[in-house]
Amino acid sequence: MIRVENLVYRYDAGAPDCLQGISLDIEDGAHTALIGPNGCGKTTLIKHLNALLFPRAGTVCVDGMMTTDVSSVREIRRRVGMVFQNPDSQIVGMTVEEDVAFGPGNLALPSAEIRRRVDECLAMVGMTGFEKRAPHSLSGGEKRLLSIAGVLAMNPRYIAFDEPTAYLDPAGKQRVLEIIRRLNRAGMAIIHIAHDMRDVAEADRVVFLDRGQVLRTGTPAEVFEKADLLIAVGLDGLPGGCGS
Repeated sequence: MIRVENLVYRYDAGAPDCLQGISLDIEDGAHTALIGPNGCGKTTLIKHLNALLFPRAGTVCVDGMMTTDVSSVREIRRRVGMVFQNPDSQIVGMTVEEDVAFGPGNLALPSAEIRRRVDECLAMVGMTGFEKRAPHSLSGGEKRLLSIAGVLAMNPRYIAFDEPTAYLDPAGKQRVLEIIRRLNRAGMAIIHIAHDMRDVAEADRVVFLDRGQVLRTGTPAEVFEKADLLIAVGLDGLPGGCGS
């Protein structure tokens, strides 16, 4: 599992802490949703899960490996994949297949294994036939799928999605959500940042953050029943039937 204990972080010296003593366990195979208003610390938190950021205080431990242990960082980043909100920020290849092959290539895997992963991961996201396309020619939704395929090619144990349906049309949104469902059903642990509560209604657990702290955690039904609190911070799409 991923275990976060008393995590404190600030971006600049003298600035207030943007994470204030966060403690959280993410179990193998679970679908964990992170919700909260803009600026509450959701993205900062998931960047700690794969050692893109390091705690000012507290600890983050991934499958027994501390993110502050330099010798473990490479393996942690392989195990905890990250799908950023803006897919352009993680697309590096000149073609679709080159982009998906980039991560496995850095692992120095045999060429046949890289080819297998590229073909398999593009098929998983419905992009077979796009291999020779230039990423800049893709639609926003296709770029999102490409970024997911690139992460899957690293064979992660966990994937953190940072608002993966942002800026997508309804069809593109449903396509991404169905991929997340299939990955989770296959045993992949999902960490899912969402602003629209309908996107995470099927999560195993919802963690509600505000101002760098965990305000509430539980099943979707348990968290969404406090609809007045969620509406007050601007969250959308609360499932019907939630009380106040």
